Amino acid sequence: MQRELDFRRLWGQDGRVSQYTSNLKIHRERAGLTQEALARQLGVSRQTVVNIERGTNEPKVFLAIALGTILGVAVSELFRRGVN
Repeated sequence: MQRELDFRRLWGQDGRVSQYTSNLKIHRERAGLTQEALARQLGVSRQTVVNIERGTNEPKVFLAIALGTILGVAVSELFRRGVN
């Protein structure tokens, strides 16, 4: 049985990625990467990283997977509420 993701639960009732973006910034900083360096590795502009961190843009699935790979964390960790 395939489960559908409840993005309201992952991203909040308003559909924004605010919790995700907080986790992204925390993991990016833990990895010692600037927004520019992360953008270069992803093959996107720095503004794209800024917008994802701010919750202005939602990352596409392939970009979320690449973020997890580069930052050394599971994609589910990036979506999880709170970071340890």
